[in-house]
Amino acid sequence: MMAEKSLAVIKPGLVSISFRSLTPRQIVDLCVRAGLEGIEWGGDVHVPHGDIWVANQVAEMTVEAGLQVAAYGSYYRVGQSEADGLTFKAVLNSAVLLGAPLIRVWAGVKASAATDDVTREAVEADARRIATMASEVGVAVAYEYHANTLTDTAAAAASLMAATAGAGMKSYWQPSSGWTHSEHMAALRDILPHLTNLHVYHWANRERLPLAQGAEVWADFLAVAAEAGIPRWALLEFVRNDDPEQLIADAATLSEWLV
Repeated sequence: MMAEKSLAVIKPGLVSISFRSLTPRQIVDLCVRAGLEGIEWGGDVHVPHGDIWVANQVAEMTVEAGLQVAAYGSYYRVGQSEADGLTFKAVLNSAVLLGAPLIRVWAGVKASAATDDVTREAVEADARRIATMASEVGVAVAYEYHANTLTDTAAAAASLMAATAGAGMKSYWQPSSGWTHSEHMAALRDILPHLTNLHVYHWANRERLPLAQGAEVWADFLAVAAEAGIPRWALLEFVRNDDPEQLIADAATLSEWLV
């Protein structure tokens, strides 16, 4: 059973890129069928960065279906993407037209252990710049908590947040492959003051499993995420076999937990 603390402050949703082969309309219909409340729209396939027409269309169909735009899941690499031709201005424009309150970005392009001081400082400087840009139009920016970036360890994530939280940067959180439960819990508590949303899935030995099999660990994760009473999203991804029917089951599990 889940913890007795009410988790109603956390809302269930979907990361759209869990189903890259589906159209935005199919994603919306699937979320409605699953009883989910919102969508983190991906910036690679479903709402491409800078595509104004698509952002408007997806925003409209999301709202008309009674769903919320939880976030814009961009593929902006902090400290690198501007040089590669993807401007944060294009990302921000899409997010605003989509009606996204939050943009997800990636903390650099290398693992923390492989990132030199000059590169790390460039990432931090760009993070402060984009956070300021976004805040001017009422949008927040949060790092993906992910391997091979500057959030790949609890210590690296804490260092990055210390350098950029003052500008308004936030962070997602998700379980990391190979970590123990106690390591996960410590990392989640460390990032909690800066936490926005959770990416929710259950793996064992890198095998995707039904979410219900992760009830014990997710009871602890969700209880910590709910402690501050701040509204946030629990966004499903990495669905077993990329199967829409498995999503229906996982969504039912998640919604049962969030009571």
